[in-house]
Amino acid sequence: MSAITQAGSPLKKSPLRKLRELTGPRRILIHTLLIGVALIMLYPLLWMLSSSFKPDTEIFTHPGLIPDKVYPQNYSEGWSGSGNSFSLYITNSLIVTIGAVIGNVISCSLAAYAFARFEFRGKKIWFGLMLGTLMLPMQATLIPQYTLFYNLTWINTVLPLIVPKFLAVDAFFIFLMVQFIRSIPRELDQAAMMDGANPFQIYWKIILPLMRPALVTTTIFTFIWTYDDFFSQLVYLQQNNRFTVPLGLTLFLDQTSGSSYGPMFAMATLALLPTLICFLIFQKRLVEGLATSGMKG
Repeated sequence: MSAITQAGSPLKKSPLRKLRELTGPRRILIHTLLIGVALIMLYPLLWMLSSSFKPDTEIFTHPGLIPDKVYPQNYSEGWSGSGNSFSLYITNSLIVTIGAVIGNVISCSLAAYAFARFEFRGKKIWFGLMLGTLMLPMQATLIPQYTLFYNLTWINTVLPLIVPKFLAVDAFFIFLMVQFIRSIPRELDQAAMMDGANPFQIYWKIILPLMRPALVTTTIFTFIWTYDDFFSQLVYLQQNNRFTVPLGLTLFLDQTSGSSYGPMFAMATLALLPTLICFLIFQKRLVEGLATSGMKG
């Protein structure tokens, strides 16, 4: 079979490769449209960045992107103007987020390895029940979970936000890893077993390194979803010194004495940096993972 064919048909070119092969006015038109769509999607972010340098009186009266008067004091006022240093909220968010990432990567990969490689009684039933939790709304389990954590005296601590992640509660990531592990040839497991490796050694030395794209995807999405989560943190965290970034930003809003929108937008801009840094660190791995997944048959 020819190297450029697969299953008897020519390999399709990727959209990015097709775009690169375009020339002349058509390529200019497509790039112009893409730039226009990108600017539309980035406008809210640019508006927030611009508003972080405006006085409160000009944020809504002068909605343009270029401020009439640059007011950098918003950053100094926002950093210490909510009762605590904003670094405290960023630190709390990073503790919760990093704990959730570690818990999801470890527990979900172990659960996926068990579903993908082991045979045990009721495997299909348990796997179906696990997938069924994807359709269960969080509001349905909120009260029982709160009651459980209240009896454990975990309320107003980060434990309700971290400990469940070590128990493989995110079915989406388990399903993602199961599908990836199933694409890894079983011959590798059999060869390792012939060399005397036990199931955990196979998982640690063979499966885990090969499923790096799935682990990177889990890391990025867990980081973003946990860092941006507002509802769960609002339910379980009560004192200001325990607040994370989403809760810390709400302290700038006051329905009685007035809201500090300038400092809030300034801190919201700074709050984007951890997510941006996470994406930049794992960007190469994420692109490699997408390319590798696209080559799997």
